[in-house]
Amino acid sequence: MWTTISSATTRTAILERSGQKVIIAGDGETALKLLEDPQIFDMLGLVITDHLMPGMNGVALVSKLRAILPAVPVLVLSGLPSLEDEYRGMNVVFRSKPFPPDALIALTRQMLDEPLGRIA
Repeated sequence: MWTTISSATTRTAILERSGQKVIIAGDGETALKLLEDPQIFDMLGLVITDHLMPGMNGVALVSKLRAILPAVPVLVLSGLPSLEDEYRGMNVVFRSKPFPPDALIALTRQMLDEPLGRIA
C-alpha cells in the first residue's frame, strides 16, 4: 500500500477515493516527525506538498526530506508558478494549481509506479 503525505484535505479525499492510503501533515515539521514512525517510513511512496505552508516552505521541507529519503518521489503543487525555479536540482515534480483531480490521480499513480524525469 502507498502512503502520501499531503497538507490539503481536498487532495486527500481525491486520492483516498482513488484507492491510495494518505497520511496528512498540516505543516512541514509534522511531516518530518511522521517519518520517525518506522511503519510510515517504510511505507512512504510519495510526498505531496504545497510550497506555502505554516512553519516552513516547500523548499525547506524538500531539503530536509532529501537528507532522510533522498530518492522518495516528491510532488510540489503551488498557486505560484514563478516558484518553480526554486526547486531546480531538487529532484521534484512541480505543478501549478489548480490541478484537476483526474490529473492528480494519474500523476500520483505514475510517480508511484515508475520514476519520472524530474522537471525541477
